[in-house]
Amino acid sequence: MQRWTVIGWLLGMGACVAAAGAERVVIKGSNTFGEFLGPQLIAAFRQETPGMEFELETKGTATGIAALMAGECDLGAASRPISPEEWRLARSRGLRFEAHAVGYYGVAVIVNAASPVTSLTDRQVRELFTGAATGGEPVTLYIRDRVSGTHVGFQELAMAGQPYAAAARPLRSDAEIAAAVAADRHGIGYVGMHLVRAPGVRAVAVNGIAPTSVAVHEGLYPYARLILLYCNPARLSPVARQFLRFVQSRRGQRVVEEHGYVPVIGRRLTPLPGMFP
Repeated sequence: MQRWTVIGWLLGMGACVAAAGAERVVIKGSNTFGEFLGPQLIAAFRQETPGMEFELETKGTATGIAALMAGECDLGAASRPISPEEWRLARSRGLRFEAHAVGYYGVAVIVNAASPVTSLTDRQVRELFTGAATGGEPVTLYIRDRVSGTHVGFQELAMAGQPYAAAARPLRSDAEIAAAVAADRHGIGYVGMHLVRAPGVRAVAVNGIAPTSVAVHEGLYPYARLILLYCNPARLSPVARQFLRFVQSRRGQRVVEEHGYVPVIGRRLTPLPGMFP
């Protein structure tokens, strides 16, 4: 879990200190958004709109949606759509959420750099992470913890919704998974595409397709999802709304692309029956 006031983080980049009483935007939720892309978008936004203060807390998608329901944040960052259970709870409280697309991220399967494995089929990936694989060398599975949207997302994308192998080791961030796989010759895990060049690891192709931005954009790579920012439009502050507009602007989408994610056409995802309250 990480929590910081982003204005302090930006001081190291030469940003000016916001004046006392500066408007604050609170974002909670997805590590996929908050560990890397979120701070980059905030930094770019503050270059154009100085004097804004942000609080960014990354404890997983589920915590962000819960905080949004409780009125504890302006924006809930998510690496998966809101679940039917969350939708029902929000609806029971008379809440209505909007989802704003930030960009696509690919989930890359990684192995230790010394591993001879360079490609897997989607069936092999599913069997490895569900524990159904037999034969071959033993592997150590590293996965995201349950509060992470990527934990559920990978289950849906790669495992047909089946449970993870009992021996899989949950970790709190993609960076921790990359470090664990780098230190374990038999390690295998999954991370966002921005970490495929982390020291000591190598991404494997799935069905012969490498996890690249081009493959995600063209719909060829199988493990890709949207990063979303949820809001409650009834209590969205003007500053938070301005940040959402920036994220989906040409400048914001250029930041998304420059940092290894796949941009989307700026749009608001309107509530769909059975998906959003």
